[in-house]
Amino acid sequence: MAENTTEVLVGGVVLAAAFAFGVYGAQVAGVGSGGSAAYPLTASFRSLEGVNVGTDVRLAGVKIGTVTDVALNSETYRADTVVSVRSETQIPDDSSIIISSEGLLGGNFVEIVPGGSPFYFGAGDEITDTQGAVSLISLLLKFVSGGDSQ
Repeated sequence: MAENTTEVLVGGVVLAAAFAFGVYGAQVAGVGSGGSAAYPLTASFRSLEGVNVGTDVRLAGVKIGTVTDVALNSETYRADTVVSVRSETQIPDDSSIIISSEGLLGGNFVEIVPGGSPFYFGAGDEITDTQGAVSLISLLLKFVSGGDSQ
């Protein structure tokens, strides 16, 4: 009888741990975030290196949304991007959007740098002040070739 009780307790602990892991995974992935609505903003980048659908959008280091669509504009040859921002986050309409890096070898994310305007972006508005990704390799090549020309 004691053996059955032990098996039931161990099974219960395993199920509780699996449930806790599932809840944690859903929170990290942003699944079931309380039904909070979001609104789309668009931006056009010269270079979107390291950014894909699902990449974080951050403001002051805090995740406020994700990249929801990326497409190449065949007329301008720029990366047209749609980001989804939580509806409770109002962004001044003179803000800029840049591709930032988490560190020297880290991944890229989209960062919104807020402006000071009293007016805010609405759903579907375009952020025109953009800065694309900076390639570390191209910077190193410019540095090396710039040093040879002197």
